[in-house]
Amino acid sequence: MGTQPASTRRILGASLVGTAVEFYDFYIYATAASLVFGPLFFPSDNPSAQLLSAYASFAVAFIARPIGALVFGHYGDRIGRKSTLVASLLVMGGSTLAIAFLPTFAMAGWLAPLLLCLLRFGQGFGLGGEWGGAALLAVENAPPGWRGRYGMFPQLGAPVGFIAANGLFLLLGLWLSDADFRAWGWRLPFLASALLVGVGLWVRLKLTETPAFAAAVAHAPPPAVPIAELLRGHWRETLGGTFAVIACFALFYLSTAFALGFGTTKLGYARETFLGVQLVAILALALGILLSGWLSDRFSPRAVLIAGCAAAIATGALLAPLLGSGSLLRVGLFLGLALFVMGFVYGPLGAWLPGLFPARVRYTGASMAFNLGGILGGGLAPVLAQALADRGGLAWVGAYLAAAASASLLALLLLRPRAAD
Repeated sequence: MGTQPASTRRILGASLVGTAVEFYDFYIYATAASLVFGPLFFPSDNPSAQLLSAYASFAVAFIARPIGALVFGHYGDRIGRKSTLVASLLVMGGSTLAIAFLPTFAMAGWLAPLLLCLLRFGQGFGLGGEWGGAALLAVENAPPGWRGRYGMFPQLGAPVGFIAANGLFLLLGLWLSDADFRAWGWRLPFLASALLVGVGLWVRLKLTETPAFAAAVAHAPPPAVPIAELLRGHWRETLGGTFAVIACFALFYLSTAFALGFGTTKLGYARETFLGVQLVAILALALGILLSGWLSDRFSPRAVLIAGCAAAIATGALLAPLLGSGSLLRVGLFLGLALFVMGFVYGPLGAWLPGLFPARVRYTGASMAFNLGGILGGGLAPVLAQALADRGGLAWVGAYLAAAASASLLALLLLRPRAAD
């Protein structure tokens, strides 16, 4: 970005850093749920029951995300993108930091999992306004012909946040004994979130409002109740957008949270070994996002998303043969393939999903569709996948992934974005 003016670099950096914090916060929870939250907060004689309870707490945030999307979308469409993005980052970061200080079940009994779920809800509430605002910040500042490449910057926050989260857990696993990690080491990544949130706030407080929002407000007063206008005039786009994002969430959480829990329990891989494999595989996600952003401007975001969904269906067929092969190389190959394909069903969303809505309800529309799709594709994915694997084996998990991708493919075929404004 050396040829871009400083203001443009700041805009793209602000859109990236927020989603990097989002994925860092979300994935340190997913990793902790896979590794330690079961015995610490949901003790049981059955390891699978512990893991399922931990994954259920993971799903709480996905229920909270549409509520956050509704609230932050309301203010994002009424008072602007900048201040709303600052508020969402504060709520998200504060909830994550507080998890570091929680008592465990052994210390506080039933109060411990209750507090964990409440803070998880706070994470999801803040996150509900994060992605939509970050995507709008990028694409509403994009010059003609660059919406795909600008829109991919929020998506690049995913591998950045994942690498930070996974890398920190990997280092802790190498530095600490298993007993120390379970006793207090798992708290350190939640503490470290405060540093990332501080960087995000510093960048975002320097922003100005997007041209599209300023033009919309100059043309007509903002809607009094954006969600009412959205549901009255754009419910088809909201419904279609919701189903279109299912594939990216399913791919991510099956190849990260579920794979980590399954790999370190049923498959017997060491935690540090599996985290290391995932850390390498996530680079394929970054590559997929970069390539899909360029292809989105070369063709269209919708065309790239359609191709990605078709590839995701094929990836589902490969899940059982590769992930359950007993070969760490083949496991790594599957994870890299799944995350590379995810780049094609995730990278173009920053340009495609906002394009479904006019600027006056775009924050609400993009946020609601993205986060409702998160419930269907991501919130239930680790729980359903674990249950399917326990009862029917990995082939059923692969079928679940293929079904999720098929739902997104159908939605994309039925929807076309409106003209950009």
